Amino acid sequence: MSERVLEVDDLAVYFPVKSRGVFPRTIGQIKAVDGVSLDVGPGETLGLVGESGCGKSTTGRAILRLVTPTSGRVVINGNDVTGLSRREMRPIRQQAQMIFQDPYNALNPRQTIGSILAAPFRIQKVDPPGGVRQAVRELMDRVGLNPEHVNRYPYEFSGGQRQRIGIARAIALRPKLIICDEPVSALDVSIQAQILNLLQDLQSDFGLSYLFIAHDLAVVRQIAQRVSVMYLGHIVETAPRDELYRHPLHPYTHALLSAVPVPDPEVQTHRQRIVLGGDLPSPLNPPPGCVFHTRCFVAQDRCRTEVPELRVMGPDHRVACHFPITEPLQGDVIHGPDSGLVEPLEGEPGYFSESITDLGAVGTTRLDSGNPTDEGI
Repeated sequence: MSERVLEVDDLAVYFPVKSRGVFPRTIGQIKAVDGVSLDVGPGETLGLVGESGCGKSTTGRAILRLVTPTSGRVVINGNDVTGLSRREMRPIRQQAQMIFQDPYNALNPRQTIGSILAAPFRIQKVDPPGGVRQAVRELMDRVGLNPEHVNRYPYEFSGGQRQRIGIARAIALRPKLIICDEPVSALDVSIQAQILNLLQDLQSDFGLSYLFIAHDLAVVRQIAQRVSVMYLGHIVETAPRDELYRHPLHPYTHALLSAVPVPDPEVQTHRQRIVLGGDLPSPLNPPPGCVFHTRCFVAQDRCRTEVPELRVMGPDHRVACHFPITEPLQGDVIHGPDSGLVEPLEGEPGYFSESITDLGAVGTTRLDSGNPTDEGI
């Protein structure tokens, strides 16, 4: 493959914990991200999944220097941005942008949509062909909004329409990389598929690369080509999408997949869900050895003292586990009683073509979901 659009090597983000009082001092560090390495190729979507609080969003923000990394190396489109100042990062932001999770707080309520979408051109001093006003109208039309609404304010739009505005702002300068920080988690499921379809269309038209951050495994399976699983600030497994969903190796990945509903009542009835014991450890004081060993159902003494490295277990399949699960677990936790899969993939017997708007569906079909401008109705 050609040069990677994004390369992250051993990224760490620690937040200091201060004592109270007149003269506060640092008494500890919250290890939000601890040694994360990943990469994204041209035109590729890498899904980054994990439960809330594992450090997914902090990783995305650290890549774009919205929070300052403690250590590590970040390369965007061949440019090492690790030590750049805010002024030096400005031209890099033409190449990498972000779509935020909450469309209600991501837009300035005092500015019109026209002003919001014109800001990237003004800040970067870019004069598009036909002028900024024409470029703004073309952006609105491209993401499924009425260009005649250019003078409206954010409160006059629905949640899905506001997210379209955020997407339009992100693609205004035709970046190579977009970090999508849970862009559909705050939307109704009937709107989620529309936004995912829009992102896929934009990727096809402009050759975009996505780092897609989410906690919904069905959404990630819909859009990503590769998936990385994150737990307590660490990448524990990364693999091509179909390989990860067919043959997960890390116990945590097994637990995540066992919680995904299957759109077949018979299969769902016979499956057993892995319920992890205990609570998520504190990032202020993470456990020694493997960070997952306190909740792992296959942990042994070695796991409590030795940190596992990401090791290759197959073509582009790596796992950070001393005792990866290479065989189906007792009770067919991941595999159904007959199908051999959580859900058959397209073309296989028993394949389900339901859209991802159904909570149980984890298929890979595309949904054509009607008029995108009717979201608020």
